[in-house]
Amino acid sequence: MKSATVTSATTINPAEAAHFGAMAAEWWDPKGSSAMLHRLNPVRLRYLRERIDAHWHGDETGFTPLAGKRALDVGCGAGLLCEPLARLGADVTGLDAAAENVAVASAHATQSGLAIDYRTGSVEDLDSATFDLVTSMEVIEHVTDPAAFIAGLAGALAEDGLLILSTPNRTALSRLALITVGEGLGQIPRGTHDWDKFLVPDALTELVEAAGLRVVDVRGLGFSVAKGFVLSDDTKLDYFVTAVRA
Repeated sequence: MKSATVTSATTINPAEAAHFGAMAAEWWDPKGSSAMLHRLNPVRLRYLRERIDAHWHGDETGFTPLAGKRALDVGCGAGLLCEPLARLGADVTGLDAAAENVAVASAHATQSGLAIDYRTGSVEDLDSATFDLVTSMEVIEHVTDPAAFIAGLAGALAEDGLLILSTPNRTALSRLALITVGEGLGQIPRGTHDWDKFLVPDALTELVEAAGLRVVDVRGLGFSVAKGFVLSDDTKLDYFVTAVRA
């Protein structure tokens, strides 16, 4: 398998890129190593749609609220979020550190009849390109410099743009659920998480504000035995942060 491509000035952690690149072939298998992401995706999309409609005052019953808008997903993996964003009408760019993921993402998009611009690299490689919607889900805990990473995301955000992040909280619950149970029982590939790199909401908010943005919403991503993953006011396990230009 080819090694992940890494640029010279980057927040990419080569070991993390290699870890996720090794799972590329199973990204689209709902029962494979990315099964947890498949279960997370409906909740992510529910939150994204809510924030998109609130920000652009869209028709909540419409099928393409992102028509005419450019979207960027950083740390896109094999495109589990990019493809739904394209179906919502966006002109989508997917960026990932692992060339293996980008190859699988491109092939799957072609099979799905979707035109998505997939690129291998870091957010620092985007230069002056800007996007109406910038997303980065469960990625910041894997980069070498969270502040520089957020600055890169902010730099890619258009003037009236919307930035949406998600990441695990650094709590006893996240350690138990994601590492002790999730990785310990094989529900998540072992070595995926480093609890010490998790950010609490206040710390992530500070990074976002330092990059010239304003946080407009923080929402928890919880787990219910009856319903699975759900949006919640409880941020102890995982959470979303939405921001706009200050």
